[in-house]
Amino acid sequence: MARFGDTFLSNPLYAGTIRRWARAARQADIVDLTVLRRQRNRARLLRHHLDRLINKADERLALPMIGSTGFAKPHNADWAWRPALWRGPLAEKGRASVPNKARLGDEITLFHDCAQSELTLRQLRNLRREDLAPYGLRLDVFSFDGSFLSLVVDLPESGWKGLKRNHLLRLEAIVELEKPLEIFARLNIRHGPNTEQIVRELPMEQSDMRVEFDLAYSSINEKRVEAAWIDLIFEGPQMNQVVLRDLTFSRRPRAQI
Repeated sequence: MARFGDTFLSNPLYAGTIRRWARAARQADIVDLTVLRRQRNRARLLRHHLDRLINKADERLALPMIGSTGFAKPHNADWAWRPALWRGPLAEKGRASVPNKARLGDEITLFHDCAQSELTLRQLRNLRREDLAPYGLRLDVFSFDGSFLSLVVDLPESGWKGLKRNHLLRLEAIVELEKPLEIFARLNIRHGPNTEQIVRELPMEQSDMRVEFDLAYSSINEKRVEAAWIDLIFEGPQMNQVVLRDLTFSRRPRAQI
């Protein structure tokens, strides 16, 4: 059997097969009916396999590539990152009746104070052509009897090591909501015994959201930064579905004036 690889299209067997089917199509008006019936049955069987191949190829080639880290970054960014949940498949795809401080993957934790949890978290595969992230995260909230709900993303050491007060930290998210909802992003930077916090509200006018944290207005001790994380805080989340199609971070030094 001929090898189905990069040179298959130029393979003599493939070229001969194409010529035979092209000739059969040209002679369909004059060929004997017995032969035509046999050709039709073979063509239908061949078409079945070809359609399956084409459909699967179209599906896979249209999807964002697993492991993708590509996204638009500021031209002078010295760090950029997409969390693992949005890059590749997790061993645990999701959780139902999610308890407080439940983790999904190594970087994502859900915090709430519900007496009865009616929350679900699930990683999903992004299927839209415009998506750059291979995966997304869906949060379903049904009845909600708590006073707060937040999704915490731990930034890696590469994101906070060397952090300076002249840095701008950018968060970008693609969010789909079942109904309008206020979402706040809170940057937390632990430096020594203290934790600096900066809060920004995500703009809800469009699905592609961006906020920046200007560390020039903070009082961090640059020499003692030892951890950083982001809280995504959902206000009034009951009976809603939130899909985070993408979540990325980058930082860049402020332009010198």
